[in-house]
Amino acid sequence: MQCYRQSAEVQKQTILLPTCEYEVAADENRRSCGLQIFDTFFGAEPAAPLPEIPSRVLRECRLRLKQSPGKDVFEECTRIVHNYLSGEPFEEYQESPCFSRFLQWKWLERQPVTKNTFRHYRVLGKGGFGEVCACQVRATGKMYACKKLEKKRIKRRKGEAMALNEKRILEKVNSRFVVSLSYTYETKDSLCLVLTIMNGGDLKFHIHNMGNPGFDEQRAIFYAAELSCGLEDLQRERIVYRDLKPENILLDDRDCSTTLNGDLPYFFIWLPVDGLARSARSTLPSTLSGAGDTRPTRAHPDLRPGFSHGDPGRGDHPRKSGDRRLHGKFKEKVKREEVDRRVRKDTEQYSEKFSEDAKSVCQMLLTKNPKQRLGSKAGAVEVKAHPVFKDINFKRLEANILDPPFCPDPHAIYCKDVVDIEQFSTVRGVYLDTADDTFYSQFATGCVSIPWQNEMIESGCFKDINEDEPEENMVLNVEEKMYHPVPKPKRGFFYRLFRRGGCISGGPSEKEELPTSL
Repeated sequence: MQCYRQSAEVQKQTILLPTCEYEVAADENRRSCGLQIFDTFFGAEPAAPLPEIPSRVLRECRLRLKQSPGKDVFEECTRIVHNYLSGEPFEEYQESPCFSRFLQWKWLERQPVTKNTFRHYRVLGKGGFGEVCACQVRATGKMYACKKLEKKRIKRRKGEAMALNEKRILEKVNSRFVVSLSYTYETKDSLCLVLTIMNGGDLKFHIHNMGNPGFDEQRAIFYAAELSCGLEDLQRERIVYRDLKPENILLDDRDCSTTLNGDLPYFFIWLPVDGLARSARSTLPSTLSGAGDTRPTRAHPDLRPGFSHGDPGRGDHPRKSGDRRLHGKFKEKVKREEVDRRVRKDTEQYSEKFSEDAKSVCQMLLTKNPKQRLGSKAGAVEVKAHPVFKDINFKRLEANILDPPFCPDPHAIYCKDVVDIEQFSTVRGVYLDTADDTFYSQFATGCVSIPWQNEMIESGCFKDINEDEPEENMVLNVEEKMYHPVPKPKRGFFYRLFRRGGCISGGPSEKEELPTSL
């Protein structure tokens, strides 16, 4: 995309970028921002030659800007420009040096990834199949979290399908509110997932270890809004998250929450068209419906395609009050059967800390009948329209423009000390063989395109490399650049024999015959 934007024709059609900025502008600035864009590109002397846009569309656009400047004012104009750029300009781009540079970047993106691609640092925690440690890409310096899945542990627990499902889900989802997968590779003993590193710790730590238990209402609402966006992005991909709790909500260094952590195969299900909930571990559908087995069954209405916010309610209540509505008092020992009974029967209690709007949204999210639950009819739009989110601009939130109510200390470490993290025991009696290679090759596929491209842009590598080489040199002459090895002279048997005995002084060695640099 960045290479496409560099082409001359696309640079002329710069209306696409200002309209994106208009969509995330503050409400009080939207009218002036929109009129400035309109005068720049559709005035008497436009800044760039645009394709012919019907006068009717321009009149309606200007009228809407003056009366009620909504977020979709320029939608028709940008659609016309986009269709135009998809035609002849794109064909010209494919013949330009920028397209050659794009192919070079794609070649670089597909290079093999190994453990030597990274520097590895301290252990951050542990998952179900192995440790999680911090790592750094040698080429760019960007930090990540490397989640290691031990091969023998996977094989002993027959977790190949779960591990591959986890990898494919993370690869599929591209959301600011969900941990993204950037690389996958394998070592002799492990399969490795390189994920977004979250330096702010998890929400459970902040609730119970940072001052008084719980958060103020505005901070809790901010987190709930981010979780709503994350769940919407997941369910748009027909994925349901089934283990949303404070310890699975991570914060980055800007205090932005994410809805993804832990061993995903335990928490996710795919919802195909037939509506079957296929899950090997979780008992949520059978628990809520009163059944006693964990076999694949018809999905509970709460888990069908659409938008369900039953889980966010589970997180909202402890965030606000600092207690746990299903387990009673903090550290109260409650049997699983009692927890299940409370889920189905009991009505949650709210303290005086809750405002009417906060109490209302929790009650609507935790309604026992899923058909009456907030979000079950109109999806995310219904949830975001609740009065508790009246001060949240979701467009600006999704664009990472809103200032968070709290920023973690960049010098603090929000995780356990290394000595407090339990070590995994050695797996015995399990042997790896060539039959496992097919699974490993499906798992370790290298870079994930969008996160890798973002890394190249954010680190400055894309800009530095493109600026170092002028445009006329972008297209490489393969014949001129190709290295032709120097042929070794043929030597007879007696020559080699006498040379080995020291009778003939040796010429340049094979290493000396090769050029020192390409």
